[in-house]
Amino acid sequence: MAEQNYLERWKERKAVAEQKRKQPQTFGETLISWMKTFVGALLIVMIINGVAVASFVVPTGSMENTVMTGDFLFVNKFIFGPSTPQVVPFFNVPIPFVKAPGLRDPRQGDVIVFIYPGQKNELEAPEFQYYLKRCVAVAGDELKIVNKRVYVNGKEFAIPEHANADMARIASEEDMRYTFPEGAGFTRDNYGPIRIPKKADKIALNLENYEQWAMFIRREGHQVGNDGTNVLVDGKLTGTYIVQKDYCFGMGDNRDNSEDSRFWGFIPMENVVGKPIMVYWSWDTNLPFASFFDKLGTIRWDRIGTLID
Repeated sequence: MAEQNYLERWKERKAVAEQKRKQPQTFGETLISWMKTFVGALLIVMIINGVAVASFVVPTGSMENTVMTGDFLFVNKFIFGPSTPQVVPFFNVPIPFVKAPGLRDPRQGDVIVFIYPGQKNELEAPEFQYYLKRCVAVAGDELKIVNKRVYVNGKEFAIPEHANADMARIASEEDMRYTFPEGAGFTRDNYGPIRIPKKADKIALNLENYEQWAMFIRREGHQVGNDGTNVLVDGKLTGTYIVQKDYCFGMGDNRDNSEDSRFWGFIPMENVVGKPIMVYWSWDTNLPFASFFDKLGTIRWDRIGTLID
């Protein structure tokens, strides 16, 4: 009988404890319970976002008409290498991340999502942003643009099927003030030839081409300057620089209205985070939610389900 009473009391105490866990009794307990749920959900989102599939909203028209401003895309991150989370979800705050090897590297013709490296005269972008462009050349390729026609290793890279380009309208020489690299004399529509840097490439340096490569070298983590006669890298006289990473060259399919590698430079391969798969939603993102019913009227039903190629 004593054993039975003890067992019953034990069961009662256990039931009371479980009840307390299931139903927080104070505001503090409720808050802690809610925070645990929120943090758990946040961690799950961060893991999925870093390893497998992410969502990306197209902010500009630089890739029209392949993708449109206001398209919401699923992005395959696993193909080019899963990573630990790169930003805190919902807050877009960058955090240090580690990237694992992918199934393959980006190839010519791939539409890619990547971490924007910054303007041609910036060591890094002032804020963390993802960009979307088409990879037209990869490390080791020679790229040249003649009257808007893109040639890679001497072979023309055909204009993508849904690209937007007025082949008759050629940019003037005034355009060369804005293009990369500094002082090379390239324009948006007549560009190069230029080699896309590949790891272990040797770049000849002199006072004539110093400005063209100075920011590139700084982005790779080195100090570069000159003494009026010679180029110095990390304080040492040198006539060559050895490239430390692989790069690719990205262009928008909207050739006349795209801020891309022609203007701010090469994309480090390690910055490429994924390949868009499909459009899962599309509407006018510039229209405020205050006009919600008007916003609903901008839904592009024909875009939903569109595969990105």
